[in-house]
Amino acid sequence: MKKIEVLEQLVEALKILPGVGPKSALRLTYFLLQRNRKGAKILSENISNALEQLIHCELCNNFSEEPECSICSSSKRDKNTICVVEMPTDFLMLEETHSYNGLYFILMGRLSPLDGIGPNDIHLSKLVKRIKDSNINEIILATNFTVEGNATAQYIKELFKDIDIETTRIARGLPIGGEIEYVDSGTLAQAIVERKKI
Repeated sequence: MKKIEVLEQLVEALKILPGVGPKSALRLTYFLLQRNRKGAKILSENISNALEQLIHCELCNNFSEEPECSICSSSKRDKNTICVVEMPTDFLMLEETHSYNGLYFILMGRLSPLDGIGPNDIHLSKLVKRIKDSNINEIILATNFTVEGNATAQYIKELFKDIDIETTRIARGLPIGGEIEYVDSGTLAQAIVERKKI
């Protein structure tokens, strides 16, 4: 009886992953237990290590082992420009384009009143402090072109309307309703290069 409960707990745990429903979770559970116990142990240890060792960068909010991540502490980055993105996956996609050399701020979400996600849930006070404590003269808003992403970009623009700082939005080289994580790097590079003032 106890073993079945443990099995069910593992299935439930795997269902928290995006795109993993009950059937997929069950398949993954049996795969890990039957065919790859060593891999399951490595996965478990790595998840545990990540939870213990990774923190949010004090400046950009990305995951890091140090108080400041390698991007924020790099002397090779343009310290006058900051690009605001929704998620770490968006940041990684932008880095892959090699078209941007400034700093980042990762919101870890987007405004979505219907889901109960407000300004305090996406670290906007941390963003305001970061910009006020720096020499940043341009904010690039690289939120997704979804209803929530556009609302988030507009809200951030309003936050800085009384500060002498240029606010730009990445160009709509991305499809309407598209998400940065799923766009090819050529399109994304073009969107960064052709960003415009808003």
